[in-house]
Amino acid sequence: MGESNAKSKIDSTREWIVEHKLRSVGCLWLSGIVGSIAYNWSQPGMKTSVRIIHARLHAQALTLAALAGAAVVEYYDHKSGAKSERYAKFLDSNPHKD
Repeated sequence: MGESNAKSKIDSTREWIVEHKLRSVGCLWLSGIVGSIAYNWSQPGMKTSVRIIHARLHAQALTLAALAGAAVVEYYDHKSGAKSERYAKFLDSNPHKD
């Protein structure tokens, strides 16, 4: 019973991320900036400008990874998910088909 709840929680989280891709990537970027600034602030002997540059670079790498992950999820949904069925119905009912 607990396993089905965990799976439904994971599925609902995945569905929310699929529906709100940009918001998810933005939140990930913001948390990356905050986490990196917090980490860099604990390192002594760095200038503030270097800390900010490092935080931006870390967040940028995290954002690229999130975008790549979103692309993989989108590809998977198109190949095997409900989106492939929805697009198949659209293509079958298209009156402008040759």
